[in-house]
Amino acid sequence: MLECHNLNIHYGKLHVVRDVSFGIQERELVSIIGANGAGKSTLINALTGLRKITSGEVRFQNNPMETLTSSEIVSMGIVQVPEGRQVFPQMTVWENIEMGAYRKEARLKRKETLQWVFELFPALRERKRQMAGSLSGGEQQMLAIARGLMAVPRVLMLDEPSLGLAPLLVEAIFNAIIRLKEGGTTVLLVEQNVFRALSIANRAYLLEEGKIVLSGSGGELLKDDHIKKAYLGI
Repeated sequence: MLECHNLNIHYGKLHVVRDVSFGIQERELVSIIGANGAGKSTLINALTGLRKITSGEVRFQNNPMETLTSSEIVSMGIVQVPEGRQVFPQMTVWENIEMGAYRKEARLKRKETLQWVFELFPALRERKRQMAGSLSGGEQQMLAIARGLMAVPRVLMLDEPSLGLAPLLVEAIFNAIIRLKEGGTTVLLVEQNVFRALSIANRAYLLEEGKIVLSGSGGELLKDDHIKKAYLGI
């Protein structure tokens, strides 16, 4: 469904992503794991048009994407929930959620999607008139995901959804991601919580210093000695 080949990305002279190739199939959850600074967020930003690609090829359903703007990529149904949540703090929860339904397809399915979003995150229904900036970090993360879902994504990209959250909220966020996966949403998950990311992934890739050094099913990577030692403390 979405694939990239020999992707290279620079920050000035710094070579951040090096010859990365991977793909996501429809209804699949793919995790990209790695340490902070490995290039994970740079990679996901490049796939959504927020970071310029130096060289390489990106295709969505075999259509080239390298020259598209971020708005054109969103119109195709590729939606990113960014690191750090980035909700509109001076707008209500309801207004933030409605901001997500700007694609034509999303507007047509707005009522149906809204019902699903409130079922997934019932706390947001209770707080729909509350200012988004007054929510807890976990609630803001739920709101950011809900806003992304309102766009009716064909591929949903989640960038570090558990970052900075308390354990109970991490559990709630991952339970929601599991429900999305079970409901058939195609998900690309970029995540530092290696154990959780691999536990729910169909397939996964380990990114180190901008390169993919391991790939396989989530279960296979959980059993890998390098990942056990370097990322799981086993």
